[in-house]
Amino acid sequence: MKRVSFIYSVFTFLLSLIACSFDYGSAAVDDNGQPDIMMNDVEYVRVRDGDPLVRFTAGTAERYEKRQLMELKELTFEQFQKNGEEVTVEGAIGSAWIEIDTGNIQMDNGIAMDIQSEDVSIKTDSLKWEDKTYTISADMEEDVNVSRSDGTSFTGKGFSANTRERTWAFASGANGVYFQKEDE
Repeated sequence: MKRVSFIYSVFTFLLSLIACSFDYGSAAVDDNGQPDIMMNDVEYVRVRDGDPLVRFTAGTAERYEKRQLMELKELTFEQFQKNGEEVTVEGAIGSAWIEIDTGNIQMDNGIAMDIQSEDVSIKTDSLKWEDKTYTISADMEEDVNVSRSDGTSFTGKGFSANTRERTWAFASGANGVYFQKEDE
């Protein structure tokens, strides 16, 4: 099992983008599939006490009020520590659908996360974040690769992680190499 509290931070930051709402009256109807608001080249920086906590960019952001959905494409993100001087998590996501009312997020089209504080990288094509249970998972047929800089690398299907318990597991097909450093 491996620590995964970093994942919770990433999804908290994505959810902060959807915290604002817009009231366009009856003129904004998304029944025709058109977004109520569309933004290009979005950059969002969350700051606490003058120090950046997270920065993410999106090529496009589309919000659908009636369906309570937001779609983001071409996302990159960074999480900071030590007064914004140290990047602890960074990554890229091809596209994400965020359910505004639940906070759940479906990520697709390639996901790559590097978690320097845990020396872990996660790569896959699709993941789902469940906000209520603080879990992230992949479909049973989806390959997910978890690796470390020491050469440890596992790929398996049915990946799931609980960010509160700081654990992760594969349901099936896990294989790979694990290196353990021995104390002298």
